[in-house]
Amino acid sequence: MPTQKSVSHERVREKAEIVDGEGLRRAITRIAHEIIERNDGAKDLVLVGIRTRGVPIAERLAQKIREFEGIELPVGALDITLYRDDLQKIAHQPVVSGTDVPTSIDDKIVVLVDDVLYTGRTVRAALDELIDLGRPKAIQLAVIVDRGHREIPIRADFVGKNVPTSKREVIMVHVSEVDELDGVSIGEILP
Repeated sequence: MPTQKSVSHERVREKAEIVDGEGLRRAITRIAHEIIERNDGAKDLVLVGIRTRGVPIAERLAQKIREFEGIELPVGALDITLYRDDLQKIAHQPVVSGTDVPTSIDDKIVVLVDDVLYTGRTVRAALDELIDLGRPKAIQLAVIVDRGHREIPIRADFVGKNVPTSKREVIMVHVSEVDELDGVSIGEILP
């Protein structure tokens, strides 16, 4: 079965929108509040998005936290391509966008941000890469959608929406920075 990230959108039939643009904005606002509350403010936080859609979501979270706390948080981007456990299966010559974390993560609380949590393998790869970059005080995970079906014991600390799915379904988080629209839809993988 293909992973959430490896499914081509050409092979997916969209079934329904489950979160509209306003709902996505509210989820990001709520997650930003939860991050602040759990960490007693925004001191020593670094937000790191997993490419592709995790990065603009991390930037939006940083913007909300700045509005609430008046603190400018560093936002980084991880490209986990070379850390994937299925690298040989997905591409002979993988396309690497690059990792850019603009500050040291040593002794910081890193909030790792992604769009969808599915098997946990993407997050596992991101954790491996983060540990290669430094030794954070803690790593927390924020996702827009948790769809279940974990293969690795990973749990999100902050979740916009839990959406139970079948393995034939796929969740597509759309962000205007990448997709020219905001929202979350559910689709079915075509045979």
